[in-house]
Amino acid sequence: MLKGSLLALGVVMLGAGVASAQVRVGLAFDAGGKNDRSFNESAWNGAQLAQDKLKVRVFDFEPTDPAQVGQGIRQFAQEGFDLIVGVGFANEPAITSTANEFTDVKFAVIDSVSEAPNVASLIFREQEGSFLVGYIAGKTTQTGVVGFMGGMDIPLIHKFEAGYRAGVNYACQEDKITCRVLVNYVGTTPAAWNDPAKAREIAAAQKAQGADIIYAAAGGSGLGVIDFVNQTRCLTANNLPSGVNFIRDPFAGVPKSPDYSRTCTPQDRPMFFIGVDANQNYLGDTDNNPKTLNHGLTSMLKRVDVATFAVIEAVANNQFQGGVQEFSLANQGVGFALDEFNQDLISAPILEGLKRVSEKIISGSLQVPEER
Repeated sequence: MLKGSLLALGVVMLGAGVASAQVRVGLAFDAGGKNDRSFNESAWNGAQLAQDKLKVRVFDFEPTDPAQVGQGIRQFAQEGFDLIVGVGFANEPAITSTANEFTDVKFAVIDSVSEAPNVASLIFREQEGSFLVGYIAGKTTQTGVVGFMGGMDIPLIHKFEAGYRAGVNYACQEDKITCRVLVNYVGTTPAAWNDPAKAREIAAAQKAQGADIIYAAAGGSGLGVIDFVNQTRCLTANNLPSGVNFIRDPFAGVPKSPDYSRTCTPQDRPMFFIGVDANQNYLGDTDNNPKTLNHGLTSMLKRVDVATFAVIEAVANNQFQGGVQEFSLANQGVGFALDEFNQDLISAPILEGLKRVSEKIISGSLQVPEER
């Protein structure tokens, strides 16, 4: 009954061969699905790690229609799962209503707060991680114009925008340059998380205004920005809008790919995206060579994988607690990505600056805004 009834709803079990596992975990995903290379996929990675290390059994539910998510969550509860995780704020109503009915079942919701006592509410200080990637953008922008593209125009994503804008301005003030942050949102409905075509249009419009770096906090829509940047590659001086000029060339010494060199001249400047949630740096590697210029400048790490693993581990160890659990710079719940793909893009002085501002944020001497 378990397998058949769940599969009828589109529930897929990860690692069906782990017959001896006792703890069963059900994940109900947000719009975009577990392969969005961003928010949902990060939660999925945390669940996979939990299965490998803790020997739990993991099932997932990806609704074709958002209205179906409540059915999947309720089915998990009826089947007596040990933990049910709602991935994304949109799943909070279904998690809360089901938790109030199945009071002996443990639940978690990511990016929202539930009042039900048997729900762990996993939230993040996204503005702090966004401040850091904004600081990197402000220190490296070649035009003084950078972009922010949000998915759905809601308070949660405003936290990303506010932190990014503050980080850009902080860095530009340190360097005594004037910077501008362009802001656009994909839409006002959940469809905004999965519209890469609209995201490409926004990226093109921001480039036309002189943006050389675009931070996309938009779930699956962000892949449209990444594709646009990878294909466009660079800005040319004769196509810059009135009043915008190249102010520096911090990447002159970074080797360029053959395709980049064929498309762009030494007088041009490369374009970059900033990834979100998961480490998306690798998506900017257009020639399978990390040693050449990567178009992923960095990624804001929102450790949804860590939060997902932690709540599963708590259940496995009989240490689960309901209530709010916050992930921040202080507990490494947010941050920025530095790896082989972008280590040549972020200089030692910038890394020193990031350490300095991180310490200030953690100590509270630097307050990062969460409202725009």
